[in-house]
Amino acid sequence: MAAIMIDTETTALTTSLDAVLDRLAEITPPTDDSTGRLTYEQLECWRLIRNLADHQIATHAAQLDDLGVAAKTGSTTKKLLVEMGFPPAAATRTTRIAEALGTLSKVEACAADGRLSGEIVDAIVRGVAVIEKRCPTALSDDNRIIHQTELLTQALSGATPTDIQRCAQTICNTLADDQDCNPACDDRTLNTLSHHLTDDSRVDIRANINQAVGEKFIAMIDERSIPRPEPDGAADRRSADQRRADALETLLDQAAVGAAMDTIGTPRTQTLLTIPADGDDPAHLPWTGPVTNATAKQLSCDGTLTEIIIDGETVPLRMGHERRLFPPHLRKAIILRDQTCIKCGAPPSHTQVHHILHWSDDGNTDLDNGCLLCQRCHTQVHHHGWDIVMGFDRHPWLVPPVEIDPQRRPRPAHNRRTMRLDDAA
Repeated sequence: MAAIMIDTETTALTTSLDAVLDRLAEITPPTDDSTGRLTYEQLECWRLIRNLADHQIATHAAQLDDLGVAAKTGSTTKKLLVEMGFPPAAATRTTRIAEALGTLSKVEACAADGRLSGEIVDAIVRGVAVIEKRCPTALSDDNRIIHQTELLTQALSGATPTDIQRCAQTICNTLADDQDCNPACDDRTLNTLSHHLTDDSRVDIRANINQAVGEKFIAMIDERSIPRPEPDGAADRRSADQRRADALETLLDQAAVGAAMDTIGTPRTQTLLTIPADGDDPAHLPWTGPVTNATAKQLSCDGTLTEIIIDGETVPLRMGHERRLFPPHLRKAIILRDQTCIKCGAPPSHTQVHHILHWSDDGNTDLDNGCLLCQRCHTQVHHHGWDIVMGFDRHPWLVPPVEIDPQRRPRPAHNRRTMRLDDAA
């Protein structure tokens, strides 16, 4: 009999929720509202409904977790929510809140009456977790309530999730200062950096570093990853991630020679290229393995190149001399002529000197066979159909691939872009 009563109550509750859902679906914005007041009030009601729904979703997810519904099938509550149709980010946020329910009573009370959205509740949950993690000593229940109240006060005063996170970080720093200890954000002993070679010879880099080092890294990458227009004036086609990856290579090139932003007279990289004597196997680099001919040519454009000829047992047969390609005096001359990357206008400190006729194809290392290219544009020239020719005016000209210009009409270098071919003639 008890089981029948529970089933009856559950059915009645589900029917009631279905009825509420049907009624909500019928509501539309007011049609006769010239001042917008009614629309505003109705929107405010929808905000409260959404907040209440966020809270109910978290509490229901917590109950599912307590009942072990997902665990019984070898899954997790987060995966179960995703399978139900929740976006992954929402599922992550919901499970994080669900795990914290019962420990943040004041926050839960405000969420239960619709005053806090799920995003704000999640920010407080994350903030308290950060304080607990970075606090030098374990938080007492009283201190947890105090810090929870501080974050809740910020939320109720209109703070954004980012503001709440910053408030939590400030609390952490204050606790560290008061207790004269080193918080996790400043603890260099926790710093890690790892990299591994993937099956397709790419390098996966991961790091977890303290705040000061992270600030330097972000500032240096940000300074070198600003968007630059394409030669035709179009916006930079690279994504933000691609710009940051290009910036990292620029930074590594500059670090390799201890260069500051305005250092211009030194080659970019130092490279050890191993070449099998029989020619059956490709040339390769010591850390990342075999390279394509195009990559080998690009590496040899502007750097210190050491060739090592090896036999089948990887015994060196001949150790080539270091060859400094485009020595400082030629780099300075080319910079004086080109001023910037000839394709996008990147400053000289971000550029490499490209051999117009590849050095590996017996191209000369001289003024009339070199031009400035940043790493991104250098890659486009080597791999994506762009060509460069030296004009009769002894300035480099860009020849776009056919998909950009079917007629492949030469374009002047960035610092001479106002010119036309007829003008130069």
